[in-house]
Amino acid sequence: MIPFLQLKPGQDAGDVRAAIDRVIERGWFVLGPELDAFEAEFAASTHAAHAVGVGTGTDAIAIALRCLGIGPGDEVITSPLSAAYSALAIMMAGARPVFADIDPDRLTIDPAAVAAAVTPKTAAILPVHLYGQPADMPAIAAVAARHNLVIVEDACQAHLATCGGRPVGSFGAAAAYSFYPTKNLGALGDGGAVTFADASLADRARRLRNGGQTDRYHHGEFGVNSRLDELQAAVLRARLAYLPGWTASRRALARAYRHALDGATGIVVPPECDPGHVYHLFPVLSEQREQVRAALSKAGVETLVHYPIPIPRQPAVAEAQPGSCPVADRVCAQVFSLPLYPSLSMAAAHQAADALRRA
Repeated sequence: MIPFLQLKPGQDAGDVRAAIDRVIERGWFVLGPELDAFEAEFAASTHAAHAVGVGTGTDAIAIALRCLGIGPGDEVITSPLSAAYSALAIMMAGARPVFADIDPDRLTIDPAAVAAAVTPKTAAILPVHLYGQPADMPAIAAVAARHNLVIVEDACQAHLATCGGRPVGSFGAAAAYSFYPTKNLGALGDGGAVTFADASLADRARRLRNGGQTDRYHHGEFGVNSRLDELQAAVLRARLAYLPGWTASRRALARAYRHALDGATGIVVPPECDPGHVYHLFPVLSEQREQVRAALSKAGVETLVHYPIPIPRQPAVAEAQPGSCPVADRVCAQVFSLPLYPSLSMAAAHQAADALRRA
């Protein structure tokens, strides 16, 4: 059996255990030295000036939007293909998500569709670097500049990714990251971070994540309770050192999949549109998805679907009156993901690819 994912600590197990023990011995569990250190180290790894640790990637998006003054009455253009939390975070900030269809190759938001979706109420663009593939940020940035819009990058699946050699997260006013356990840099629970170039925005994010407090018991504005705790920050510090090597492993496995699946019939492998892709997932498409997945399961290869329902078709966003996104509809009906994680052996990847070719 080739499992879809392996979440137990592996080569990092000793460092993770030492990090946990360090926090327990210190006895400081919220807003302490581990978070301060992780924020500085994560900012450096993403080439950002400032990083602010929060409770989830969803909160990271919502807090970033609020820091930029985006809320009720505003529209934020985003992708219909993502985890629904991308759009839910926009709604958490009080704004309305507007969906622009995706590029059929990148599977990220189409800059031309973004341009067509701009209205007088549009305040921001939230591109999603989905599956680890960076969105076409130069083209999206050009649209934003033409219409004086801010960009908040959803980099929750794209730690260390680059676009045209430039780090994702550096194209907009803010970027959101998730440390959910399945992510390229995962915690042992929930976690997230927002990165900024502007120190005043980072300072506001620190207030907003902590109930809007200016100092103890003084709440200057409406905030939330969304803090990356010391245990998770320590674990993430331990794992951050492994992330470049893990990213290289993901890229090597993806190359092996691409080579092994070249010319396979009935399967579409989305192209690598930028070498900065970090392969959070390895999606493929098939018009006979469920039959193919059943054959792979019989062959001992576990697969998952990311994501079966376009966000505009989710009841949770019905009040936003979303329009249709036909490319996303088609992709959601066909896409599924093959196993890909740093501890996956090259032999297992070849076995999975062979099973897919035979399915």
